[in-house]
Amino acid sequence: MIFKRSLHLIPLKRSAFLFGPRMTGKTSLLREIPADLFIDLLDPELELKLKQSPRLFWEQVSALKAKALVVVDEVQRVPILLDYVQKGIEEKRLVFVLSGSSARKLKRGGANLLGGRAKDLKLHSLTREEMGERFDIKEACQFGTLPPVAQSLAYGDKDEAKSLLRSYVTTYIKEEIQAEALTRNVGAFSRFLEVAIQSNAQAIEFANISRECSVPASTVKEYYSILEDTLLGDFLWPWDHSERKKARPKFYFFDCGVVRAIQNRLNDPPTPDEMGFLFETWFVREIRRLRDYGGKEHEFSFWRDGNHEIDLLIMGGHGPLLAIECKSGQDMISSQTVKVFRARFPKVPLVVASLNDRTPRRLPTGIELLPWAKALERYQAL
Repeated sequence: MIFKRSLHLIPLKRSAFLFGPRMTGKTSLLREIPADLFIDLLDPELELKLKQSPRLFWEQVSALKAKALVVVDEVQRVPILLDYVQKGIEEKRLVFVLSGSSARKLKRGGANLLGGRAKDLKLHSLTREEMGERFDIKEACQFGTLPPVAQSLAYGDKDEAKSLLRSYVTTYIKEEIQAEALTRNVGAFSRFLEVAIQSNAQAIEFANISRECSVPASTVKEYYSILEDTLLGDFLWPWDHSERKKARPKFYFFDCGVVRAIQNRLNDPPTPDEMGFLFETWFVREIRRLRDYGGKEHEFSFWRDGNHEIDLLIMGGHGPLLAIECKSGQDMISSQTVKVFRARFPKVPLVVASLNDRTPRRLPTGIELLPWAKALERYQAL
């Protein structure tokens, strides 16, 4: 089964980096491009050859006609090629698509990031629209939407889906962390990952995580930076420019299935409390996917004032545009939270995105409760 992706690489008028976590389908998407030259650095023999003699790449590129299209898959494996990519763009007006699952090695190794000559594109796990009729919200919360996992579930092979998810963290640690030499102490990073995953979608206390995984707080922050740079997740910061209040951000891993695999919970259905965090994770990630694929320039945060909190605040160039609270159960946003929020943002629409409700309704607090799909449509209309 092939899912039709929302990210379209053709026609491509200028060069681009395509970054995305492993198993999101970058190579499959690149194979659909009518490239004049395809360099697959997942081929170990070719990778070794180009590391030893990168000029071979330039010799191939220089033989192409002007405006030819060149694809380099997993470019971070041989970063020196980017110098020749810039040369090809400037001297031969070639168009390059350069993929990878991590920009970290490129950044830390001083690689040529082309100085704005290539735009940045992101490929995520599958969206609801990409899965179409195959999409099931509770299955997405339980197993995620990585393309191979979604395909296995569509064929009714739940055991294969679980196997793929269990192998994900092993592959990530082995190929992304160890092979790319992103941290010297893989054992400490593995301990950190097991602790950090328990705080998914929750406010982070760096000192607590440091204590639980027995590494310094400064190292914990560095490890979170690795998770961000390897696209395994993103911070969501409180809406406030005060550094003191920014001490407790949230971190959302990129896929619910990967979260549950690291937590070793794939064989059990989510508890009500767990489903709350999973639904919030899926919804926040889906909003990010819609932003990236729709070319929107929104920024995201969450709002917190004392004990009052709203999950997602969507901001445009002139301030907040929409606030969304995610709910998976019967408990609703309190009237006091609504009152405090309204005092701070009197004109910002506030809606509840509900996992279980199928029809919109207006709550006693005066705010709208929308089925999750309707809440996504509200965002897309911004």
